Amino acid sequence: MKILVCISKTPDTTAKIAFTDNNTKFAADGVQWIINPYDEWYALVRAIELKEADASTVIHLITVGGADTEPIIRKALALGGDEAIRVNADSHDSFFIASQIAEVAKAGAYDLIFTGKETIDYNGSSIGGMVAELLNIPYVSHAAKFDLVDGAAVIVREIEGGEETNKVGLPVAVSCQKGMAEQRIPNMKGIMGARSKPLKVQEPVAVDALTSIVSFDLPPAKAGVKLVSAETPEELVRLLHEEAKVF
Repeated sequence: MKILVCISKTPDTTAKIAFTDNNTKFAADGVQWIINPYDEWYALVRAIELKEADASTVIHLITVGGADTEPIIRKALALGGDEAIRVNADSHDSFFIASQIAEVAKAGAYDLIFTGKETIDYNGSSIGGMVAELLNIPYVSHAAKFDLVDGAAVIVREIEGGEETNKVGLPVAVSCQKGMAEQRIPNMKGIMGARSKPLKVQEPVAVDALTSIVSFDLPPAKAGVKLVSAETPEELVRLLHEEAKVF
């Protein structure tokens, strides 16, 4: 079994967000970068669990980005990937990124392609579906459970009011969310071993980006809190009606 896990570099959730160049670029100075949690905690760890159940399983990692993504992909190797591929391109266009992943996936003949359900910076949730379409393989999104039964994938998704169970043949692309696995921390053996694991760098295929970022906007600053005495509920009602305008 060959598994390709897609890895993204994202800002830490505690990072202070700012923009430069007339709000057209993300200000990266001083930002702590991490593996996108959905890629790490759910997609990668579930792949590792599958390998623990079957030692013949091979896990390859892929990221699309510049040399500054290599510490991130090395951490993913430390967690349990066997080798990594970095496509040397810097783009925020989902179609461009998906096209690069699909090109690598075609050459590697993978049985499973795992992505996180979305990245925590752009929340696009589009890469997995695009990759599946480009490869002409099935796609199951927002998977909370994944198992292999008699050579087929059994995937459980959360839906409105319940769960949906899908059974699909391989190869398949799956986007992973909470419930798929539990977060792991790389141990010292994994960290040391990651230094010698292969990290291949390849140039991107020629693909035209379909989107571009025009500008970023920060959300409005939070307003101050008004305290209302429990003895004057009519004042609370007035504030909710006239200022908060909730009814």
